[in-house]
Amino acid sequence: MATFLYKLGRLAFRRRHFVALIWVALLTLAGVGAASAPPAGSTSFSIPGTEAQKAFDLLEQRFPGMSADGATARVVFKAPAGEKMTDTLNKAAVEKTVKELGSGPEVVSVADPYTGHAVSRNGSIAYASVKYKVSGMELKDSSKNDLKEAAQHARDAGLTVEVGGDALTATPETGSSEVIGIAIAAVVLVITFGSLLAAGFPLLTALIGVGIGVSTITALASALDLGSTTSTLASMIGLAVGIDYALFIVSRYRAELAEGREREEAAGRAVGTAGSAVVFAGLTVVIALVGLSVVNIPMLTKMGIAAAGTVAIAVLIALTMIPALLGYAGRRVKPAGEKSRLLGGGRTPKNPGRPNMGTRWASFVVRRPVAVLLLGVIGLGAAAVPAASLELGLPDDGSQPTSTTQRRAYDLLSEGFGPGFNGPLMVVVDAKGSHDAKAAFTKVGDEIRGLKDVVTVTPAVPNRAGDTATITVVPGSKPSSKTTEDLVHAIRGKGAEVAQQTDSKILVTGSTAMNIDVSQKLNDALLPYLALVVGLAFLLLIVVFRSVLVPLKAALGFLLSVTAALGAVVAVFQWGWLSGLFDVSETGPVMSMMPIFMVGVVFGLAMDYEVFLVTRMREAYVHGEKPTQAVVTGFRHGARVVTAAAVIMMAVFSGFIGSSESMIKMIGFGLAIAVFFDAFIVRMAIVPAVLALLGKRAWWLPRWLDRALPNVDVEGEGLRTQSTANGKDTDPDGERELVRA
Repeated sequence: MATFLYKLGRLAFRRRHFVALIWVALLTLAGVGAASAPPAGSTSFSIPGTEAQKAFDLLEQRFPGMSADGATARVVFKAPAGEKMTDTLNKAAVEKTVKELGSGPEVVSVADPYTGHAVSRNGSIAYASVKYKVSGMELKDSSKNDLKEAAQHARDAGLTVEVGGDALTATPETGSSEVIGIAIAAVVLVITFGSLLAAGFPLLTALIGVGIGVSTITALASALDLGSTTSTLASMIGLAVGIDYALFIVSRYRAELAEGREREEAAGRAVGTAGSAVVFAGLTVVIALVGLSVVNIPMLTKMGIAAAGTVAIAVLIALTMIPALLGYAGRRVKPAGEKSRLLGGGRTPKNPGRPNMGTRWASFVVRRPVAVLLLGVIGLGAAAVPAASLELGLPDDGSQPTSTTQRRAYDLLSEGFGPGFNGPLMVVVDAKGSHDAKAAFTKVGDEIRGLKDVVTVTPAVPNRAGDTATITVVPGSKPSSKTTEDLVHAIRGKGAEVAQQTDSKILVTGSTAMNIDVSQKLNDALLPYLALVVGLAFLLLIVVFRSVLVPLKAALGFLLSVTAALGAVVAVFQWGWLSGLFDVSETGPVMSMMPIFMVGVVFGLAMDYEVFLVTRMREAYVHGEKPTQAVVTGFRHGARVVTAAAVIMMAVFSGFIGSSESMIKMIGFGLAIAVFFDAFIVRMAIVPAVLALLGKRAWWLPRWLDRALPNVDVEGEGLRTQSTANGKDTDPDGERELVRA
C-alpha cells in the first residue's frame, strides 16, 4: 500500500492543476445539486418490527384520511389572572382564532376547545389542536406564518398564547460557537506548523470535503428521506477528521523536507507513510459508522452512512488535494522545525538541544508505568460512575429551551391538564377477526381504566368499516418518566389477555410508546453492534500492527474512555451538573441513540490516535530499538501532532454544543469529552504505560498468523528498501523513519 500511495502522492504533486480541477468540479456539481434539490422531509423515526410501528402502519391502512404523518400544532391559551377561558370575551377571542386557523390551504382540521372538552378543570387554560396535510419540514412558510399570526391576534386580545407541536419545526442552529471551534482549530494549526500557509491547507481541504459531503446529502435528502440532523452530524465528523488527516500528511511532508528530501519526493513519501495510516484510520471510522445499520433503525442507518461517506471523502481529499496544494506552495512551506518569518522564523532557539515535550513526557511514563496506569484507570473509572444511572429517552418539547414557544406551550399544558397530557398513548384495537367489534372496543377501554397511573381514557373512535378503533390514554406522569414506561408495558400485557377473550389485536403507539420502543431496540442492539465493530476493527489492527496485544489494549482503552464519556454526559444532561455552563435548560433522560452513536463514532476516532501514535513506536522497534526506547521515539515524533489533532477535534465538536437542537448539543458535548479522555488519558498515558510494562511481549504474533496475514506495509518499509536498492537513500545510517507522524 505504501508504494501505491507514494506514487499517488507524487502524481498529485506533479499534476496539481488536474487534481485541483477535479475537486473544484466535484464541489461545484454537489453545490448545484443541493441548490436545485427539493427541501428535505422530516427525520423519520420508523422502527421496523416494533409494536408502535405496526400500529402506526395499521392506522395508515385502516384510517386513510387520517394523515398520520402530517404536522400537528397545539395552540394553548391561558386567561389573564382572575379570569377564565369560558368568559365571554375570552371565548370570543378563541373562537375567532380557531376560525382563522382553519382557513389555511394545508390545514386538515382544527378542534374547537369548547366542543372538544379541551378546557382545564379550573377554566384557566384551553387548547386548539390543528392538523396539517404535510409534515412539519414540508409545511410551507405561509402556513407557519398564518399559525404565528393567529396566535399573535389572540395575544392582542389579552390572552397568553403559546404554540406546541411539530408544525413550527425549524432547521437546528449551531450558533457562533461552531465558528469559534473552527477558529480554535486554525490557531492550533498555526502554532503546530509555525506557518499560516501550511496551517491553511488542512482547513481548506476539510472545508472542501465537508462542502462536497453535505451538499451531496442535501441534494439527495428528499429522494432518500434524509432529515436535517443527518447533514449536521456529517459536517461535524467530516470536518474533524478532515482537518486531522490533512494535518498528519502536512506534518509528515515537513519532516521529510527536514531530512533533505526534494519536494516532490517528500510529498510522495508523506502520502506513502502518513497516508497509509490515514487510510486505515479512516477505514475504522467508516466501519464504525456503517455498522450502525445493524440496529435496523432507518434514521440511524442513514446518519451513519452519510457520515461515513463524508469521512471517505476526507480520506481521498487528504491523499490527493494536500500534495497538490503543497506543489502550489513550493518553498513557502518550511521544513519541520522552521517557522515563517511572520511567526518568528529565523530566531535562534533558546534551548536547541533540549528534548521536546513528547520525549520528556514519554520518558517520565516509562520510568513510572504502574503509577501512571493506575492513576489513568482510576480517574476514568471515577468519571464513568454516573453511567451506572443512565436513563434513556428521546427528546420532546419538554427538552426545548424555556425561551421557545414550544416549551412554554408544553409547560402550560402540564399546568392545566397534568404532566402526562403532553405524551398521550394511542391504543389501536384491531377487531377485524372479532364477532362483536363494539364489545371488544368497550372491553379494552374498561380494562385500561383499571390500570395504575391512568388519568383519562377516551371512548373508542372506530373507522368507517367499524373493524378498527383508536382509544386515547392520558397517563398521570410525564412522557419521559419510568412510570409512563411501566404503563405502556402494562397496557400491552393487559391487551394480550383481552385479545384472547375478544379475538382482537391490541397495539399501543403514539410518540411516547414510539420513544420507548426505540430505546428498547437500541439497548438490545448495543452489545451485538459493539461486538461487530470492535471485532472487525480488532482484526484490521492486527493487520496494521502485526500484534495481538496492541489491538486488544486499544479496544480495552476505548471501552474505558467511552464509558467515562457516557458518565460525563449523564452528569451534565441527566443530573444537571454544570448545566448552566453548557446551556442545558432542561435535564432528563439521555437521548436513546447517544450510547450506540458514541460507541460507533468514538471507536473510529480512538483508533485514529492509536494508529498514528503506535505505528511510530512499532517502526522504531522493528528497526532495532528497545521496547521502552521505541515508546519514547514514537512520542518524540508523534505526540505534538496527535495533541494538535485532538485539540482540533475537540474544538470542532465543542462548536456544536451551542446548537439549538438538544440532540446535536448532547452529541457535540459527548464526542468532545470522549476525545479528551481517549487522546490525553488513554493514548497519551495508559497506552505508553502498558507498552512499557509489556516490553517485547507487546509485539508478539504467532508465527502461523504472521504467515497468514497480508503485508500492507503501513510503515513504508517497501519505500525504504526500494530507496536503498536504487542507491538513493539519503540517510547514511539507513535508519530514516518512514512511519507517519
